[in-house]
This record gives sequence, structure tokens and C-alpha cells, in this order.
Amino acid sequence: MDKAPEAFLTIGEVAERLGIKTHILRYWEEQFPMLRPLKRAGGRRLYRPDDVALVERIRDLLDRQGYTIKGARSFLASGAPTIAAQAMATPAPEARTDLFMPKVDAGLQAELAAIRATLARALADA
Repeated sequence: MDKAPEAFLTIGEVAERLGIKTHILRYWEEQFPMLRPLKRAGGRRLYRPDDVALVERIRDLLDRQGYTIKGARSFLASGAPTIAAQAMATPAPEARTDLFMPKVDAGLQAELAAIRATLARALADA
């Protein structure tokens, strides 16, 4: 029988649901100060729904978006939304007619231009 969505989950239940080893979750608790599940007597962890959502966000940043632990920690501390969250908030783009020229989101394009400029300055200074 599944638990209600608002029910607290043990570390084992979170690990099983998300396909993450329990030792990884404990490590992430050390590395991400914002991830603080409740701890019962004997140190048993209980993850609230918000904790589970944060673990999913951390996994997305590390595994899908390629962030380092330090980068993901900084990103989360800044309060910036993830690319996945931004994509969900953005209406679906029109169907592409040219498979070789994908349309790029204006915000992403500006971010890439800033990265390119930073790299160009770094190369010029080298």
C-alpha cells in the first residue's frame, strides 16, 4: 500500500522511489545545508514532501544538468529556478520545421552569450 503524497518517508523509501542509494542521500545532507530531513530518536530520518522535492532537484542538477556539488549548492542557495522548472513555466514551442536549426530560448541565448564573452576575455588575458 502506497503512502499518501503528504506522508513522511524514510530514507530507504526515498532512495527506492528516486533510485538513489541511501549513502548518497546522507552525503547530500552533508553537502547541501538546505536538505534537512527530520531526525527522530536514534537518528532515523524522515523526509517531508518538500525534502523529497529538493532531493529530486539536486539529482536533476547533478545528474542531468551537469552541475558539480559546489555549483549545485551555489545554484540552490541563490534561489534560482532550475532549467526544468523554467521549461515547465514556458509554453511549448511551435513545432520545428528545420531539424538542423533548433530554436533557442532568449534567456538561454543571453546566458550562453555571457559565457562566450567570459571565455573570450579569459583567452585574451592568457
